[in-house]
Amino acid sequence: MFTGIVATIGRIEAVTPLGANADAGVRLSIASGGLPLGDVALGDSIAIQGACMTVVAKTDSHFDVDVSRESLSKTVGLARPGEVNLEKALRLADHIGGHLVSGHVDGLGTVTHFAPVGESHELRVRASTELGKYLAYKGSVVVNGVSLTVNSVRDDADGCEFSINLIPHTVAVTTLKHLKAGSQVNLEIDLIARYVERMLSHTTLAQPATV
Repeated sequence: MFTGIVATIGRIEAVTPLGANADAGVRLSIASGGLPLGDVALGDSIAIQGACMTVVAKTDSHFDVDVSRESLSKTVGLARPGEVNLEKALRLADHIGGHLVSGHVDGLGTVTHFAPVGESHELRVRASTELGKYLAYKGSVVVNGVSLTVNSVRDDADGCEFSINLIPHTVAVTTLKHLKAGSQVNLEIDLIARYVERMLSHTTLAQPATV
């Protein structure tokens, strides 16, 4: 579990195929930036651009993770060198500054607008109808590993567009600063919304037939 509060910006420095066939995944070698690795053991989880990955090797300043082809097909930002948001797994004594995050990317969104508004930035993202039903005004969503508050949701026949206000600090300390119209982003919906939807659908299906 994570909180969606990015600890630092790291950098994927090398992407090494794990096999010769088309189904092979890759090993990422990541410079940890300001993320201390002294308490990270092999097998621990680190969220990279919002995707939970397992540490398979480490030094004082770098760590490696293996990413399956399936994960690569469902995420963005993990297939080539570049900056990435990093967060270590939540400990029971940690503050939850964002919201409870699983690190399981639910789908991709597409940035439709990213521009300054006063001292902040407005980010608008288009999501599928399937993900859009979990988004609500003042609810939580994870974008590239960052816990954010939804400011508005607009549904249409092809999906939905939601907007977010990014304060200067968030822009400065995450990779969201690099977004532009057309960029794809990793999205994770709120865990509570997922379970509410499941409970409501199960209750409807379980209702006895009336005569």
